[in-house]
Amino acid sequence: MSEQQPDAFDESDAFDEIVDAETDRDPDLAVIEAGSRTLRAQAGSPQADQVPSRPADPEVDRALREVEADLATRWGETKLEPSVARIEALMDVLGEPQRAYPSVHITGTNGKTSTARMIEALFSAFDLRTGRYTSPHVQSITERISLDGAPIDAERFIETYNDIKLYVEMVDARQEYRLSFFEVLTGMAYAAFADAPVDVAVVEVGMGGSWDATNVIDGSVAVVTPIDLDHTDRLGTTPAEIAAEKAGIIKQGATVILAQQPVDAAQVMLKRAVEADATVAREGMEFGVVSREVAVGGQLLTLRGLGGEYEQIFLPLYGAHQAHNAAVALAAVEAFFGVGAGDGRTLDADTIRRAFASVSSPGRLEVVRRSPTVVLDAAHNPAGARAAAAAVTESFGFSRLIGVVGASDDKDVRGFLEAFEPIFHEIVVTQNSSHRAMDADTLAAVAVEVFGDDRVVVEPRLDDALEAAITLAEEESEFAGAGVLVTGSVITVGEARLLLGKG
Repeated sequence: MSEQQPDAFDESDAFDEIVDAETDRDPDLAVIEAGSRTLRAQAGSPQADQVPSRPADPEVDRALREVEADLATRWGETKLEPSVARIEALMDVLGEPQRAYPSVHITGTNGKTSTARMIEALFSAFDLRTGRYTSPHVQSITERISLDGAPIDAERFIETYNDIKLYVEMVDARQEYRLSFFEVLTGMAYAAFADAPVDVAVVEVGMGGSWDATNVIDGSVAVVTPIDLDHTDRLGTTPAEIAAEKAGIIKQGATVILAQQPVDAAQVMLKRAVEADATVAREGMEFGVVSREVAVGGQLLTLRGLGGEYEQIFLPLYGAHQAHNAAVALAAVEAFFGVGAGDGRTLDADTIRRAFASVSSPGRLEVVRRSPTVVLDAAHNPAGARAAAAAVTESFGFSRLIGVVGASDDKDVRGFLEAFEPIFHEIVVTQNSSHRAMDADTLAAVAVEVFGDDRVVVEPRLDDALEAAITLAEEESEFAGAGVLVTGSVITVGEARLLLGKG
C-alpha cells in the first residue's frame, strides 16, 4: 500500500487529524484544562447534557485514548481524496451494514446538526429506535455516534472500533490510500447502527454530498438545509456549484425535503430530483413556518407540515433559523412515514409537541452561564453569523454584548465579523488550540478594520479571552444586562464549553 498523500482538501469544520487526543494537540490545551478550574468556579456546576465528559474509569479512559491515538494516525478531517471507493470497500467486507435500516440523509451548509437532532427526537417520540451520525463533535468524539438519542458510551465506542479494526486494516492493504479518520468513523457508525439494531438512521454528511463518506447509504429521505458559500475552494464559488455537489445525496425514487434556497441552488436541486425520479417538498410551498413567537427559553411555533398544521409547538432553541430547521425536520419525518398533502393524514400533534420540547443542540446559541450571561454559538461562516446575530438580537436583548471570536484560518473571517459588527460593542479576539486556528494577531488586524481599534481586545489564550470578556461585561453597573457571545468555530466553542464547566 502506498503511503503517498494526495492533494489535501478540508473535509469539515471538525477537529482535525488530532481528533480529541489531548496529548497530540497544541500545548495550549493543557492551559485550557488548568484554567478551567477558575472559570468553573465562577460558572457553577455543569448541568447534564448530551456532551459526554472523559470516562470516569481510568482503564476505560486509557482505552479510549488509545483508540483516539490510533485514529489520529490516519488522514484527519482536514484532508481527503474525493472518492467513495474506500468506504464502499469497507462496507463490502463488513457485510453492507448500512443496508440493514432505512436512513434520512442530511446535507446543506448550515443547520445540519440541529436538524438531525430534531429529526431524531421526532422519531424517538414515535417509539422508533434511532441512530444518529453527526459531525463535528463539540467536546467528545463519542458524540458523533448516538443511539436512542444519546451518544454511545465510551465502552461501546471502543468495542465498535475493535470490532471493525481488522476489516479496516484489510481494506487499507488493498487500497492506494488508507481509510481516513472520517471514513473509519463512518464505518463505525453504520456498524453500530446495524448491531443495535436501529429502526432508522439519521445521517449528516461531513461535507458536500457526492463523494462524502456517508454517501454509501440509500436515504429514502434526502434533506437539504440552506445552501450558502462555505468550503468554496472544494465545493464551488457559487450556490449553484455547491448545490451540484450536495445534490449527490439524492437517490433514485427518494423524497427530497428542500429548505428555502437561493434560486440558482434550488434549480440545481430540482434538476437532480427530476433525474432521480424523486419527489420534492419545498419550504414555503409544501411546508413551512406559519408563525413564531419568542418565548422564555426558546420560541412558540405553528408549523405547516406535509399533512397539515401543528400548533403550540415549543422549541427550546433560539432564532428564526431554528424555526425553519424545525419545519424541515417535521416534513422529513412526515415523508418518512408516508404522510403527504391531500391524503388526510397528520402525525399525532401531542407527540410532535413532546418531541420538539425535548430538543437540545449543544453549542448552538447555548447559554452556559448567568450573571453575566455567556452564550456559545458554533457559527463559522457569514451566513451562520447573520443567523446567530439576528437570533441574539431577538431573543436576549443585551444592553451590551462582548464577542469572543476564535476562527479557523480558511474561513471568510471578514464576512463573519461584518455580520456581528452591529451587535458587538467590543470584541475579544483569540485562538483555539487547533493548528488550523487563525493567529490571534492576524484575526485582530481584520477585526480592527471592521470594528475600529478602540473596540478590539487581543487575548491569544482562550481562558484569558473569556476572563477579559466577562470582566468587560461586568465592569460597569449600568451594563447589568451585558452578555458574552463566544463564536467563530466549533473548536473554539468546545474548548470554551470545557473552560466554563460544561463537560
